[in-house]
Amino acid sequence: MQDGFCESLNGRIRDELLNETLFLSLPHARVEIAAWVQDYNRERPHSSLGYATPAASAAKLNKQWPASLRRYVAITATALRSKIIARL
Repeated sequence: MQDGFCESLNGRIRDELLNETLFLSLPHARVEIAAWVQDYNRERPHSSLGYATPAASAAKLNKQWPASLRRYVAITATALRSKIIARL
């Protein structure tokens, strides 16, 4: 049996993206999937975050961290985003 979180995410992807979208080409699929991921990871409220959006939750946490740690996290996140975009 798979991890419950993975199963939940797989179900959401299937129900909200794959069953509703007709992909016309591979580039079209990449654009649609990227848009869904952007919405899921930044704009949609999550119950695990007290029904706040991930962006709002991250901003709240960011204010609590020391400035040196905030800079490190920002640099690391930018580098990771670049790698992910390069793979698309």
